[in-house]
This record gives sequence, C-alpha cells and structure tokens, in this order.
Amino acid sequence: MDRRRDSRRTHVLGPLLVTLLGSFVFSTTWSFVSPGAATSTATIADAQGVQVQASALRGISLPSVGKASAQVAGGSSFWMLACAAGIAAAVAGLGRFQKQSPRMRAYGKVAVNAGQTALDQLRTMTTVVADTGILEDIKKFRPQDATTNPSLVLKALSGPDAKAYFDKAIAWSKSAGTNFKPGSDELVTDICDRLAVLLGCDILKVVPGVVSTEVDARLSFDAEAMVAKGRYLSQLYQEQGYGKDRVLIKLASTWEAMDACKRLENEGIHTNMTLVLSLPQAIAAAEAGATLISPFVGRILDWHKKAQGRDFTPEEDPGVLSVREIFAYYKKYGYDTIVMGASFRSAPEVLALSGCDKMTISPAILGDLEGLHVNVQRRLSEDGPHNANRLEDGDLDEDRFRWHLNENPMATELLASGIRAFGVDGKKLEDLVRVRLQGSR
Repeated sequence: MDRRRDSRRTHVLGPLLVTLLGSFVFSTTWSFVSPGAATSTATIADAQGVQVQASALRGISLPSVGKASAQVAGGSSFWMLACAAGIAAAVAGLGRFQKQSPRMRAYGKVAVNAGQTALDQLRTMTTVVADTGILEDIKKFRPQDATTNPSLVLKALSGPDAKAYFDKAIAWSKSAGTNFKPGSDELVTDICDRLAVLLGCDILKVVPGVVSTEVDARLSFDAEAMVAKGRYLSQLYQEQGYGKDRVLIKLASTWEAMDACKRLENEGIHTNMTLVLSLPQAIAAAEAGATLISPFVGRILDWHKKAQGRDFTPEEDPGVLSVREIFAYYKKYGYDTIVMGASFRSAPEVLALSGCDKMTISPAILGDLEGLHVNVQRRLSEDGPHNANRLEDGDLDEDRFRWHLNENPMATELLASGIRAFGVDGKKLEDLVRVRLQGSR
C-alpha cells in the first residue's frame, strides 16, 4: 500500500513541483536579463515614498511607475500561467495514476482503519482457509483449514523438502507390499497418491481443521474410478493416523462426480466439489450431499474480462456475483453444504464476499489482507434476505444438469480447461516420480 501511495504522490506532486521550480528559475534569470524587471520593485517603493538606497541602483536607469507596473503585471501573469500549468500537470498525473491503478480504485470507497487488519476482521465473519501446500506459508497465516490440488502439490514437492517426501513415499509403497512391477504405471500412480497424502498429513500437523486432497483429474468422467480413488486416499490417511473427519476428497464437478460424491458421502468420506463455476453445478453437489463446494471466483472474472475486453469492480465482478447467487440459493432452500469461495485474484474480491462460510485464499492475497487496514463489512449473511428462485422443480437430474451447463459457455469452457490443467500437472508429478525411481535403482 505504501508503494501505491508513493506512486500517487509522484504522479500528482511531481509535475506540480517541477513546473513551479522551473518557473522560479526562469523568473530569477529574467530578473538579471531585463533591467526593467530588476528595478520594478525599487521604482514602486520610491513612488510610495520609501527611501531607496542609491547603492542598490547604481548604474541603473529607473523607469517610470507605469512601466514598472506593467512589468510587475507581466511577472504576475507569468506566475499565474506557471501555477495553472503545474495544476494541470498534477491533474493529468492523477488521471494517469488512476488509469494505471484499478486495484486502488477498488479500495477508494473503503474507510481506513488504523486498528485491526482486514485479515483479522475477515476471520470474525468467515473461516479462512489457506490455498497452498507450502508449510511455511500455512504456519505464517494460521488458517483453520488448507486446500491442495495437483498444481499446488506439484509446487510443494518441487521445493527443498522434495527428496525427503519422495524417499518416504517410495519406502511406504514398498513396505505396503503392493507388488507393483518396478517402474510400472501402477507403481507411479500409487507413489503419487502417497505423496499427496504425506503432504496433507504434514499440513494437518499445522492446521486445526481439515485438508483437501484431490482425486486425479483424469478420472473426472469415471464415477467408479473416482469412488475407488476416494476410498484409497481416505485409507492412506487413516494409516497415517488421520480419520475421515480431518480430510475432504476433492472431485471436479462433472455429473459423474456427483454420483461419486453421493456414494462417498454415504460411506462417511467427506467431499469437496471443486471447479464449481455455475449454479447448476452447485445445486447438483448439494443434492448429492457434498460436505463443501468450491465455487471459483477469479477464473470466472478472467473469462469475462477476456470476452468483454474490460475490467470489473468487485461489486460487478461476475465471479463475486456467482458466489453470492450460490450462497443465497443454499441459504434460502436450506442446503447444509458449505460454500467456500476459491480462486481469488485480489484482496477486494475476497472482501466483496466477507461473510461467506469459508474462503480459500492464496498466501499472496493473505499477505495483502494482512497489510490492509480498512473497515471490513459483512457482505453475505446466513439470515438473508436471499432472493433466489428455484432452478428446477424437484431434484436436478442428469439431463437437466447437462442442459443447464451447456447453456453456460463460460462454465462449460472453464470446467473442461480446469480439468485439463490439473491433468497436466498430475502427469508432471508422475514424471518426477519416474525420475526418482530410476535414481533409486
């Protein structure tokens, strides 16, 4: 924030000061070049009866009072023009600053608070979750829960502790008596699962709540495979001493995932339905009995910015509005599924959803919130009022789910691209495991 304030001062005060300084230097130089300018003050003083020292005027021919007055008027006019130019430059600088700083405009109507940080205030309205697998960041911001995905797991296992994780996962797989062929795809997949669980276990040593671990995105259209993977991940956590109450199994919100969600929840395995980009997905997840959904904010904003070629304020942000719509629908119709906003792009986006059940936030934005001193007002409340009309009479079946999703090009495109991206990072992790396995032979 301090850097942004300095930037604004530079844009506004810089042109003004430079212009005034330049006019002063020019005027001073003019006083030596123009005899009339040098004697104007002395002549006026003489005309008013003030004694003028001859030494100050030696060798200078005094002009008439009228001439001096004209020169003074000319000097005053110059100064007025200089000041006007400085002010104009300052205004132009402010305009440039505002154009270059849309994030600052988002804070423009928020009252400054010298007391609690925005993050501290947010904690009183919303359960704060860390969207990271980096343990040092989790320790720093002290969230209640943490979420991971294939991309975050890959990032966490590319750090300085990577070797220890890989060695432990490989040894754990061997000790389990899996009997997979050395270097086989089955062995690689098993080690990847154990890596994700080992990272999740270390996170659970830090957070008091739950951790989310995601099923391989490439299984997103196979209900049976997702159920089997969810059971296996839950079993691995239990082997490490963490029960079903501490873990959420993440599933990408396809129709097949709704079926898998229902079956896992019936077995006491809690789910986090991710890549929720539309109301129909949110409704289907709630009707399947999901413990929690993760409606994305930033990805929706990105899509609309590209499609419409413009920026959005937090109050008109399509991602923010999507989460508000889902939240209102859940509260009005009595769904118990937790709404956890995800995929944020800025602190103002987060604050526009203050009061949401939970929000999973990246370390960078958590840092922004921690350094921000503004009055945070609750934007979402369970008590309402909630203006929401039923999407369908009765439960949302497969045909209607697919139709509603098809009618939303943004949700259709982003669900597909999100699954692809997580699949790519899952493949990258498998490649790292293969390299480690070759090195351990």
